Amino acid sequence: MICCLNPDCPNPQNPDGKKICQACSTPLVPLLRNRFRVIRVLSDEGGFGRTYLSEDIDKLNERCVVKQLAPKFQGTWSQKKAMELFAEEAKRLQELGEHPQIPTLSAYFEQDNCLYLVQQLINGDNLLRELQLRSHYRDWDIQSILLDLLPILKFIHDRGVIHRDIKPENIIRRQGDGRLILIDFGSSKQFTAKVQNKIGTSIGSHGYSPIEQLRDGQAYPSSDLFGLGATCFHLLTGISPFHLWMEHGYSWVANWQQYLHCPLTNELAQVLDKLLQKDIRQRYQSADEVIRDLTKNQRNLLSPATNSSVKKPKLRSVFVPKKYIFLRNLLLIVAVILVFGLGESGYRQYMRLQTGLPSSLSRPNYHSNSEAVLSQPPKIGWGNIALVNTLKGHDQSVLSVAISPDGKTIASTSDGLRPTGGDGLRPTGGDRIIKLWNLATGQQISSLSGNSQRVNVVIFSPDGKTLVSGGDDNTIKVWNLATGKQIRTLEGHSDSVHALAISPDAQTLVSGSDDNTIKIWNLTTGKQIRTLVGHTFWVRSVALSKDGVTLASGSFDKTIKLWNISKGKEIITLKGNTQTVTSVAFSPDGKTFASGSRVRFQHDGGDGLRPTGGERTIKLWDLATGKETRILAGHANTVTSIAFSPDGKILASGSRDRTIKLWNLATVEEITTLEGHTNTVTSLAFSPDGKTLVSGSEDNTIKIWRLS
Repeated sequence: MICCLNPDCPNPQNPDGKKICQACSTPLVPLLRNRFRVIRVLSDEGGFGRTYLSEDIDKLNERCVVKQLAPKFQGTWSQKKAMELFAEEAKRLQELGEHPQIPTLSAYFEQDNCLYLVQQLINGDNLLRELQLRSHYRDWDIQSILLDLLPILKFIHDRGVIHRDIKPENIIRRQGDGRLILIDFGSSKQFTAKVQNKIGTSIGSHGYSPIEQLRDGQAYPSSDLFGLGATCFHLLTGISPFHLWMEHGYSWVANWQQYLHCPLTNELAQVLDKLLQKDIRQRYQSADEVIRDLTKNQRNLLSPATNSSVKKPKLRSVFVPKKYIFLRNLLLIVAVILVFGLGESGYRQYMRLQTGLPSSLSRPNYHSNSEAVLSQPPKIGWGNIALVNTLKGHDQSVLSVAISPDGKTIASTSDGLRPTGGDGLRPTGGDRIIKLWNLATGQQISSLSGNSQRVNVVIFSPDGKTLVSGGDDNTIKVWNLATGKQIRTLEGHSDSVHALAISPDAQTLVSGSDDNTIKIWNLTTGKQIRTLVGHTFWVRSVALSKDGVTLASGSFDKTIKLWNISKGKEIITLKGNTQTVTSVAFSPDGKTFASGSRVRFQHDGGDGLRPTGGERTIKLWDLATGKETRILAGHANTVTSIAFSPDGKILASGSRDRTIKLWNLATVEEITTLEGHTNTVTSLAFSPDGKTLVSGSEDNTIKIWRLS
């Protein structure tokens, strides 16, 4: 079938081969932008456009969503506002789509006087539909929902974005792994933005949006948190906040508990009460504050003596048991074991287990034929590993860390803005300043300033004389470490630079960018040598072999490419990954390279979950043959960074599961798991002697680990 793209067509489905729509006589478009095959209508936006289920033929007919904007009333304020919001959604998805719980943007374009936005298809029901199917939620369900959504809100708020329309319809529970996905960024704005309100119009949803947003057109992180509280209220009571708002205005939030069917724990009730405060000054101001209150009572139960940063590999997989009541009992037992036996990190492991289960497990009539299976951890030891220092000088997420060739200095860069103390924001310098630290003492030595936008990556030259950085201003800067002065700026990329590598002789620089290209530079002169084109999406990781001849690049297009950089030719494309490639690294001997990728889960055929490559997040490849040789399995979430030890015996991997794993490459076994970070581990670096590992994280810290 071929679908008519006229938003007013009463019957858009047509047989294949037709050139004119049988219902409205509009010319049919076989492929949008020669790439997207529209299959059928998913929803109708009342003449302003439609949302279609489509196939991306460039990605082996992968299913996607195409949103169309075709406003009827040209030149009107409504049409102008619709176009503005449509473009805003594309912009926000481009900025935020790297998060695994936000849909990825595939394309944004104009064709035949219509605007189109193409994004990742999320299979699953939104929470409103889920509520209709299950009729009610209990307090443990709400806590799981909060702990799944709050990190997403922290992610977008840290990047200066307010969603402004948090409600059950805009939250989808992904069918594959039960995680919650935040959609519809058409109303999102920067912190400081104000809505130009018109009579009869508003941005947001009545009942879910707070008073400062609907009345004054102002939105802040706490505005999204009000919407989150209203969403939880709706799920708990089955009563729409919109209906209460129509009858009572905002007065209902003062006595919201009278609508409850079942009592809540005092702790959860207090959290929801603070989320639903009408006065913004009395409300939570950040997602971090809510997370702390949700977990503080559990943390008080922990014994300090058991809260260790270094742990042996724990239970790896739990499949759904036969009956609902057995599952709940099993989770309680696991909770007691993890919390009292493993400390705070054990509690986090329990929450990941509970939150990751599909919502259907909470239904009273739930049944399953799967058995509960606990895998046995490998029994491997590796000397003594200790956390020796935590550097807390950054105000926001640490994006990149590097260690100088002499092993004395750490370079780091971070992300974001922070509040002024009022309702505005000011730069912290963390998004533009590179910090230099003394590795031995942990003291900050100096900082390098001069970047106009966020710095994403830093790297030392092999001779230790220069530092190179890449950032969101599309440029690369080269710094003289002796003077702390900028030597030059390299311009040529048309989008953010996220990946850098330098040849062993310190003569050649390689950069990877969100413009889908790789550029080769003469580091001494700053001249561009050539551009490597071949990836179809962001290039987020590059690495050079020991001889400086072979380049490996990893991309969001799910491929790894090997290049001969002296000739500027692609050697081979490795397509064994089913998910985004997040990191690549060469072994010191140059014979092997490793890649890290995102996680993916799917149903096991019953009501349980199994990894579809989610555990297979690190792959080892033979450089000579380009063949996959080994798989390192163990992380519970996306691998974000990998690093080989200087002797090539250990591979370190950091992940969104907040842990670092060390792997014995001789036996292909996990050595140990390092725990201590409270958010995603973003970057790893070994010291030249291999005795120290440095890690950066979205928890705003740098940790120094001593290996022996």
